Amino acid sequence: MSLERRVASAAEAAVTRQKFVAAVDVLTGLGWLAGPQVDIWRQGRVADLTTLLPVPADKLAQALEYLQAWAERQGLVPIQTTYVAAARDRRPLRFTSGGAPVLERACRTHWVSPDLPEPQRERLAERQSKPPDLVVVMPVKDWACAGCGVENGDLLIMDNAGQLCLTCADLDHLEFLPAGDAALTRRSKKASGLSAVVVRWSRTRRRYERQGILVEEPALDQAERECLADEAARMRRRERDTGRRANEDVLFQSRMAQEIIRLFPGCPAERAAAIARHAGLRGSGRVGRSAAGRALDADAITRAAVASVRHEDTGYDALLMSGIPREVARDKVRPGIDRVLTSWAR
Repeated sequence: MSLERRVASAAEAAVTRQKFVAAVDVLTGLGWLAGPQVDIWRQGRVADLTTLLPVPADKLAQALEYLQAWAERQGLVPIQTTYVAAARDRRPLRFTSGGAPVLERACRTHWVSPDLPEPQRERLAERQSKPPDLVVVMPVKDWACAGCGVENGDLLIMDNAGQLCLTCADLDHLEFLPAGDAALTRRSKKASGLSAVVVRWSRTRRRYERQGILVEEPALDQAERECLADEAARMRRRERDTGRRANEDVLFQSRMAQEIIRLFPGCPAERAAAIARHAGLRGSGRVGRSAAGRALDADAITRAAVASVRHEDTGYDALLMSGIPREVARDKVRPGIDRVLTSWAR
């Protein structure tokens, strides 16, 4: 596939997902950048984004030209966005090593869907230009502060100088608020003049996961008083929201079951309902809760059916328990899956 078509495909996917597309979205969609690399750049740990790209500057420029041409053909609206580092100094981020004005402007342009009303465009531009949260890390391996040399502290923040303890980063006066109470977290962060998100690397999921926030102690005290004052009202609201979400889940899973039967007319109705309940469980992270699954995309529905057949109608789980590698086990059970799906498709 040509670069122009790949750019168009990546841009279209981004607009479908979030109603706008930026250069970073396209570079990620092309496979030139990975999510962790973008995080490193957003944290200000590299001089510019092109340092992380596997392609020369002229190819980047060509991709950006294709993006602009595609966006203009689609009637998208350009909005200039400010990129600021998630570092203590909040310095502007650079895309190119030389800071070429044309490339920098192209990289900072967000192309927004014309279907969005003007107020929503303004809110989107404001949100995208907002400086990102400071990020503090709970380390999972030994480390030493680049400032004072103290080893293996509980928390660190990345800086140009390297890993810094909170004392050297002037953040040691903040209080840690663990995740779990959304109202308390939201109010504490709003009242705090300085705050930071605390994350920890998950080896199993291979990503950073949020653990809580750091906020000023007076802000935390104020938020606790506010939460105590309206606790009963928030409890009633949570109960209403729980009931509403339960009803939404029942309707969504019913629609998913109907779509399974449409794609696989031979699938028993009770089996289709069971697949929908499993794949569409809220908070499960399964395919039914993905963006494609919620849109009842045929490919996502098929993947949910395949997963169900793999576990329920083959010896796949027993193969895994016997120590056979996952990919080998999948190859062994694939003919059985195909037979079941073929019978359901009749």
